[in-house]
Amino acid sequence: MRREDLGDLVAFLAVADERSFTRAAAKLGVSQSALSHTLRRLEARLGFRLLTRTTRSVAPTEGGERLIETLRPAIDDIDAKLAALGQLRDKPAGTLRITAAEHAARSILWPAIERLLPGYPDLTIEIHVDASLADIVSDRFDAGVRLGERLDKDMIAVPIGPELRMAAVAAPAYLARHPAPRTPQDLSHHRCINLRMQSAGGLYAWELERDGREVRVRVEGQLIFNSSMMIQAAAIAGFGIAFVPEDQVVAPLAAGTLVRVLEEWCEPFPGYYLYYPSRRQMSPGLALLVEALRYRG
Repeated sequence: MRREDLGDLVAFLAVADERSFTRAAAKLGVSQSALSHTLRRLEARLGFRLLTRTTRSVAPTEGGERLIETLRPAIDDIDAKLAALGQLRDKPAGTLRITAAEHAARSILWPAIERLLPGYPDLTIEIHVDASLADIVSDRFDAGVRLGERLDKDMIAVPIGPELRMAAVAAPAYLARHPAPRTPQDLSHHRCINLRMQSAGGLYAWELERDGREVRVRVEGQLIFNSSMMIQAAAIAGFGIAFVPEDQVVAPLAAGTLVRVLEEWCEPFPGYYLYYPSRRQMSPGLALLVEALRYRG
């Protein structure tokens, strides 16, 4: 294979991944016209079209999809071997891309990265905050963070935090107007602040448990957010009952701006895990991060 052939194939994968010549060109550091020329040259050499182009989108053809299936394992293998060569360096280098939900990024990832990064100036860490269950292989992430109960079986998973617990909370002013709920069923008579799930687009059903009895409650109210911090702010402002991670509301509870309800229905559950593909050789940077995050109780 000629050197330019490999470059053309990498350019094709970039366009296929980004579904955009503009974003792919920026990613590769070339002009859009140069990238278009590269793809036309590759298509002419192969004798079939790789991409379907419209004014709004770019998508692989059937032939393009088959080429992607052929190229992807080879490129991933090259990436892994290049990362392994990084072990010859004195310190880890390169970029780590990690996807995590807002709460995990704020409470677990950032404190560890804040301590770690100053000692490794050649290491770059990109955190993609997203509550959806991303496919870290197809989305080109090095690792992701999920709750223990939501892990895929073909992933290596490392515990990075203790058990978690949710808290149902409301402002004293709200509870002065509305008697506190005594059972999950009482929530139907309350204004509650909803969470929009990014993965499925639906509203989160509150998961409550007491003495082994699990109850899922769909609540109603005037406000819907996709951020737990916004939900907390709305609860403090008296707009209803919120259901958020317990550690997030320690300060408001201590200050008395929020009060717990249904505490006996909020039992602990498995905490966060860092996960990554089992078939991918771990880079020095990822190995360093795993050790920094590993929860040892």
